[in-house]
Amino acid sequence: MKKAVILFNLGGPDNLDSVEPFLFNLFNDPAILSLPKIFRYPLAKLISKRRAPVAKAIYKEMGGSSPILQQTEMQAKAIEESLKSQSDNYKCFIVMRCWHPRADSVVKKVKEFNPDQIILLPLYPQYSAATSGSSIEEWFKKCEENNFKINTKIICCYPTEDNFILSHVKLIKEGLSLNNLEETTIILSAHGLPENKIKKGDPYQWQVEKTVEKLINKLNIKNLNYILSYQSRVGPLKWIGPATDKVILEQSKKNKIIVLIPIAFVSEHSETLVELDIEYKKLAMENGCKKYIRIPAVTCHKDFINSLKTSILQASNGPRFTSSINCSKSFKKCPRIQSI
Repeated sequence: MKKAVILFNLGGPDNLDSVEPFLFNLFNDPAILSLPKIFRYPLAKLISKRRAPVAKAIYKEMGGSSPILQQTEMQAKAIEESLKSQSDNYKCFIVMRCWHPRADSVVKKVKEFNPDQIILLPLYPQYSAATSGSSIEEWFKKCEENNFKINTKIICCYPTEDNFILSHVKLIKEGLSLNNLEETTIILSAHGLPENKIKKGDPYQWQVEKTVEKLINKLNIKNLNYILSYQSRVGPLKWIGPATDKVILEQSKKNKIIVLIPIAFVSEHSETLVELDIEYKKLAMENGCKKYIRIPAVTCHKDFINSLKTSILQASNGPRFTSSINCSKSFKKCPRIQSI
């Protein structure tokens, strides 16, 4: 059987001229700005125009473009390689939500591939309607527009999958010194989300907390000082916290060694390479931080690729939705709860 695996990611500008249209696509997403189109479109235009200069400066720090597509391509190749021993023929396709390749063009390529089954795999370990949900919804919309109906399975999330946790554990142990734990603070940083989205039943924050809980248990290090925080806040709304920059400031003033882990990112991009590596490091070192260590994203770590392989195989032979965790019925934005 031929099986198509669709890898969803946010995407990023491929040159500086792409920054403003990329931002417009981001803020014009109804999952990001929950407004009627007549209001959302002009507001997205305004926000993207105002934020473009700052964003361009960020992408200049990365050489003028985002590396996220190249990293996702590496992950796609690694996944295909890991599935070669299977009797079925698996082929990965990449869909970016806010930049190229977009869902519309990829649907046509998958249609040409003519698979017997499609497996949707968001590269967001923890589910949010604003990330995984938005990508999945767009995919089905474009399939409908292209009259493409096929047996489709959905990996909605994998926040506690064993090999995903193991990949983080190994990377942390490689960068963490056990000799000075009493003066070390581990900061596990995830992308933030407005509080109002959580209150509407989005399971993201709860799933991030479950990731951290399992990770700390698996590390099994006594007297480990750790803090979960959230980064990349934009706009005037109240966001979930504590904020990563505030936590870094507090711990730096205590003259701590900071070990920072991107717990909800599976590739390197602006939030890790610039926000964590440059901006937050500068904040830490200017305020008394003894040492600043940033653990890499899992990217193509063999255990992370094995995690994705496991989820793909489970999804292929399982029910419509696959997850490593069961959300309670209170999480109304969880797609599995919605389907019940």
